[in-house]
Amino acid sequence: MSRKIDLPTAAEMQKFHDKSQRHNFWSRISMPQRLSLGFLTVITVGALLLMLPLSYHGNVGHTFMDGLFTATSAASVTGLTVVDTATHWTTFGQIVIMVLIEIGALGFMSFSVLLFTATRKKMDLRSKMMVQEVYNLESLYDTRVVFGYVIKLSVIIQSIGAVLLAPFFINDFGWKHGMFYAVFHAISAFGNSGFSILPHGTAAYNNQPWILLIIAFLIIAGSLGFLVWRDLLIYRTTHRLTLHSKLALVMTGVLIVGGWLLFELTERNMNSAQDIQPINRIFDTLFMSISYRTAGFAQFGFDSMSSATVLLTMMLMYIGGTPGSTAGGIKTTTLGVLILQTHAALRGKKDVVFSHRRLSHENIVRALLLVFVSLAFLGILSFLLMLTQEHTAHYGLEYIIFEMVSAFATTGLTLGLTPHLTTFGQLIIMLAMFIGRVGIYTVMFSILNVHDDKAPFRYPEESVIIG
Repeated sequence: MSRKIDLPTAAEMQKFHDKSQRHNFWSRISMPQRLSLGFLTVITVGALLLMLPLSYHGNVGHTFMDGLFTATSAASVTGLTVVDTATHWTTFGQIVIMVLIEIGALGFMSFSVLLFTATRKKMDLRSKMMVQEVYNLESLYDTRVVFGYVIKLSVIIQSIGAVLLAPFFINDFGWKHGMFYAVFHAISAFGNSGFSILPHGTAAYNNQPWILLIIAFLIIAGSLGFLVWRDLLIYRTTHRLTLHSKLALVMTGVLIVGGWLLFELTERNMNSAQDIQPINRIFDTLFMSISYRTAGFAQFGFDSMSSATVLLTMMLMYIGGTPGSTAGGIKTTTLGVLILQTHAALRGKKDVVFSHRRLSHENIVRALLLVFVSLAFLGILSFLLMLTQEHTAHYGLEYIIFEMVSAFATTGLTLGLTPHLTTFGQLIIMLAMFIGRVGIYTVMFSILNVHDDKAPFRYPEESVIIG
């Protein structure tokens, strides 16, 4: 007796074909491309939410570019704004900005892992490799463990910051607004975003060093990087730090102390110009050294500062924070590797050594490539921004360069050019913020789709004259 076989219908065959095509499409997309597309999706959703009537006050002018620029700045934890955050946006709009900062600070991949954890699904290899890309992991060890550290550490640090800030803000603005301000600024400071919804920003607390120190603590906590914090937290058990953490801690300390001393030198007339008590000046310059490098909270207008301060700020912004952190820039470890390489080369040594370990040749090449590509990128976009800002030519070259470095380093400081950007100028700055947060390598690999194919032969070696 023969058994009847049910053949699939045409509709079922078409459905299977469509599903197969979608699977093939996503399988062809590389990890850097997925990271870039995911970040663009977050920005788009944020911009659409900020376009809702309940996100902004109806008596102010509002365009889609205002929403898109703000969403890009918040998701990239930059802080550059074309409208005043405190007065333009409603409480709902400020909450949207706060959520975008949190997503941008932790990385949207964190929330993808959170979804896997909540649904108790097993992460595939591609998802694990994407987490590795986001957090700059050297190997594919348990990503859930890393993610657990990221979320727990972020919640604990931001909660402590909000609790410490709450008494000051409640005293000034009452319970309702004070608590919201405390939570918003704890998230903004930990995310190194520089967004503020205070009526006069952090400038109102120049003579209240405790508030500045709390915000500075949150900034440092975010800019150190989650892997450094993980090494510090388990140091009691392991009694060792990774080479990455050692170099990151040394360079962070050097930059904070060095920036502090240099700001003391460049702003030696701060007391008389800003009516600041001598003891508070020390805390203000310390806060400048911490905030101006990664976060962008500013207590003073740059119009009252010296040209040396502006130049020093650009240099600190370009360096930025630690890899795998909420900060941007070329990163502290990149600078550390280049300094170690220069020191070794000047002494005629082939090996670059730090803490009794030899750095790999790939590390050094990657650092050199990052600096070269970032400078080329800044030069090209600065040139384009100059062409589109002819009506603001009276601002001078330093305004353009400062704005571009601030956007790329996701710092958020400005000399006053941001509100006067043309539409095309805003798009250039948004591109700089996007690349600065996602990472130059991620964007490059997304566009070029680089493959690590080794050539079957090598050409003869020959030298050229350098210098």
